[in-house]
Amino acid sequence: MNILISSNTALPVTKYGGIERILWWLGEELTKMGHKITFLTPEGTKSDFARVITYDPNIPIEKQIPEDIDILHLNEKPKEPLSKPYLVMNQGNRNDFEPFDINTVFVSKDHAARYQSEAYVYNGLKLEDYGKPSFTQKRTHLHFLAKAAWRVKNVKGAIEIARRSHNKLAVLGGNRLNIKMGFRFTLYPSISFYGMTGGEEKNQLLNASKGLLFPVLWHEPFGIAIIESLYMGCPVFGTPYGSLPELVTKEVGFLSDRKSELVAQIKDIEQFSNKKCSEYVADNFTIQQTTRDYLKYYEMILNKQNINANPPTLKEIPPKFLPLYE
Repeated sequence: MNILISSNTALPVTKYGGIERILWWLGEELTKMGHKITFLTPEGTKSDFARVITYDPNIPIEKQIPEDIDILHLNEKPKEPLSKPYLVMNQGNRNDFEPFDINTVFVSKDHAARYQSEAYVYNGLKLEDYGKPSFTQKRTHLHFLAKAAWRVKNVKGAIEIARRSHNKLAVLGGNRLNIKMGFRFTLYPSISFYGMTGGEEKNQLLNASKGLLFPVLWHEPFGIAIIESLYMGCPVFGTPYGSLPELVTKEVGFLSDRKSELVAQIKDIEQFSNKKCSEYVADNFTIQQTTRDYLKYYEMILNKQNINANPPTLKEIPPKFLPLYE
């Protein structure tokens, strides 16, 4: 097949950008399977395995699609009718009742169900990009991995839980001084900030971590940080919202809406095996599995079947912030 993959950002990304990494890895894996890939992205994309077209926002997308394309893999609902078959990959939350495109695929069972759909594909990792995890080196800290400026990601709660469990915390995805959050300045020397880190620095920080703190205050659609951390041998301690109960089994982490319970489990962190955490991801969340699952939906669309019986629509608007009790 000739498959066009669109992205709102130039590819590949080197630091923050979980969605973009999934799109890049998907293109690589589809190429290995014998398919031909075209990326439609803003200026700056470079690829040695795919054709690249620079997206022009002033021209309708329909006029930018080459004739030889069989199917489009989009990451947002098209703004105009398209003549080519397409799938829309949705990785985010939306808190309004506007219908999604009928060919929308979500990223977890819970994510899909909240929009009255059953169509989802789990994200997967290209394991080679993370190197081989070490299960013998000393682990010195916990870590937080998310865009810390988003209040729903709850870096404040992660800092409190780390301090109450007497652990150092590495914050990946934020800075010590954040004016956007109302002049937040974190004084504690036990909390280290690494900004939007990526590559080898990020891998080393994860591989030296005891575990991921992920006390989100919203229904997490998927949480690529979860499977990245698990693959590097880090059990996950988070809230039981969104996809987390699907992804975090009792063998690889602990979920609770109470800080005291999360602190207690972290103090008993030796109950979790770093090796089992890593093997769990290698068995269940690879880009190869993700690609095979998307191919099933491509087949449906090419056979003129809609992915959803009706355009997915939000069931109910959730609270702005879900609770995390003491």
